[in-house]
Amino acid sequence: MYKTAKSWAAEVESQLLPYVDKPAQYLGGEYNSIEKDWRRAAATMALLFPDLYEIGMSHLGMRILYEVVNSRPEYLLERVFAPAADLEDLMRQQNIPLFSWENYHAVRDFDVVGVTLQYEMSFTNILNMLELAGLPLLAAEREGWQWPLVVAGGPCAYNPEPLADFFDLFIIGEGEQVELELLDLYTSCRAANLSKDEFLRRAASLAGIYVPKLYQPVYAEDGRLQAMLVDEAAPERILKRVVQDMDGAPFPTNQIVPFAQIVHDRAVIEVMRGCNRGCRFCQAGVIYRPVREKSPEVLREQAAKALAATGYDELGMISLSTADYSCVGSLIDQLLAEHSQDGVSVSLPSLRVDAVSVGLAEKLQTVRKGGLTLAPEAGTQRLRDIINKGVSEEDIFAAVQAALAAGWNTIKLYFMAGLPYETDDDLRGIARLARQILALGRARGGEDKPRRPLNITVSVAFFVPKAHTPFQWFGQNSRAELLRKRELLLAEFKHLRGTKLNCHDIELSFLEGVFSRGDRRLGKVLLAAHNLGCKFDSWHEHFSYDRWLQAFEQAGLDPAWYAERFLQPQECLPWAHIDCGVSQKWLWLEWQKAGRAEKTLDCRQGPCNGCGICQALGCDNHYCNDSGQSEVVS
Repeated sequence: MYKTAKSWAAEVESQLLPYVDKPAQYLGGEYNSIEKDWRRAAATMALLFPDLYEIGMSHLGMRILYEVVNSRPEYLLERVFAPAADLEDLMRQQNIPLFSWENYHAVRDFDVVGVTLQYEMSFTNILNMLELAGLPLLAAEREGWQWPLVVAGGPCAYNPEPLADFFDLFIIGEGEQVELELLDLYTSCRAANLSKDEFLRRAASLAGIYVPKLYQPVYAEDGRLQAMLVDEAAPERILKRVVQDMDGAPFPTNQIVPFAQIVHDRAVIEVMRGCNRGCRFCQAGVIYRPVREKSPEVLREQAAKALAATGYDELGMISLSTADYSCVGSLIDQLLAEHSQDGVSVSLPSLRVDAVSVGLAEKLQTVRKGGLTLAPEAGTQRLRDIINKGVSEEDIFAAVQAALAAGWNTIKLYFMAGLPYETDDDLRGIARLARQILALGRARGGEDKPRRPLNITVSVAFFVPKAHTPFQWFGQNSRAELLRKRELLLAEFKHLRGTKLNCHDIELSFLEGVFSRGDRRLGKVLLAAHNLGCKFDSWHEHFSYDRWLQAFEQAGLDPAWYAERFLQPQECLPWAHIDCGVSQKWLWLEWQKAGRAEKTLDCRQGPCNGCGICQALGCDNHYCNDSGQSEVVS
């Protein structure tokens, strides 16, 4: 059962690395990286991140899976990142296949190839990496064990259908436990000389595993999904996997120290998972429920070990909403008391829009004030209530005044355009809010306290409806409408001195909307786009909207039908068989409440609002009390 594999180290080091920009990112062998004997491994796995090293090495999920798999002596996991264009060109010229970072093993020689799905616009990178590895792109063309098992997981797996043709299976939810269960099943099936088809049928019985070939979509004449035919070996719905005990969950403290600069170059601890604030546009706030915290004692221990193992002088406290961690203030005090004497700073990546969060940020930035980022999301209170942001104008101004008092003179504000029920007045409200914040900046200080001008950067993203959110039924604004809204914003900010307006790419947001709510037929579009040369679509210099339109034309599909169409309440959704634990009925009720600008409170501060996650997982979540509201999801 053991495989032999050629290392391409000599070819990489002699024919590739001397001729590329930033060769340090391809060297492997970083401090704390793990190298194992290939010949002794019962199963080998390559973990692919479909973007550059500088992006992928900052990703916590990849670090966790690296630790989990390699903690088992019989298993081996090595990392693979997307090569930059200069390296890829040389690889194709020299016929050198895609390789792993640890030992330059060819990806096609691994038993299992795993891919993390973080963003819809990296899908073409996945196909490009599989092609570079010498693997057939379609799962139907990888029958038999002569090819690796190709699996995927991550947030985009909550609507896996656009990628269903390319993967043998998907992991739905958190992978710490199921990853090892899958490898155990793989080794037992291979030892028993069972076929890949039999393995997949058995894998479908594991909780959290989706095997696309066992599910066949049926479409109506008008193009809508009519039904999903399910093989008897598979469950009707695949409930996500969730790690219940965060204190006992594996976490990497021997974190790899990169040779090259990465986006977030620091040691990290994960303080909690999940967010119950209930922003209606936010997919992460739904799919990562319920909220689960680590104890301060465990976090302090993990922080000390991570800093000692890496030598970093910065510690990041990671979660969806770190300021919502129940012990955040005291934990920060303890971490600073224990590590500041060694020159270690602590960073808080996510802030609420309130004075308390700004106070936490102020406590952490005692040496130098960088920029402060706040996300009001909408320019008027009406629209903030529609999206359930839970932020008032008073909260915004209090946060800004706290920031000014603490010495910040650069503030970044994040908003969205194209939200459901949005009007032009809501868009003008973005400029009004910026104008009011500028006025607060001018009013600060006094004769004995010289004032520095306040600089505001306003970033506007174009809203993309996501699966498993209350806004999943909403039809995205058309490209023409978003162009009009962008021009309106530019006109509003044209003469607003002290501000800088940045708007995201409309075409990129449009395509993201297509794939976020897409079905299995979009696999033909992805294949066509790949053949036309689409890759690194999230990087402006590589993105070609014209090539994408050509790909849709070749596939005979209309992208606007996917992005702009309002979905009907009884419509069969392409992702309906993927169960994130939050009830579709509750999501629909939230969509209705949005139309009335009616808010839903965070159940950590109030009664259970009946989303259904605790019932679905059978967990005893102490944040949910017996309010009776949970009956709406029964």
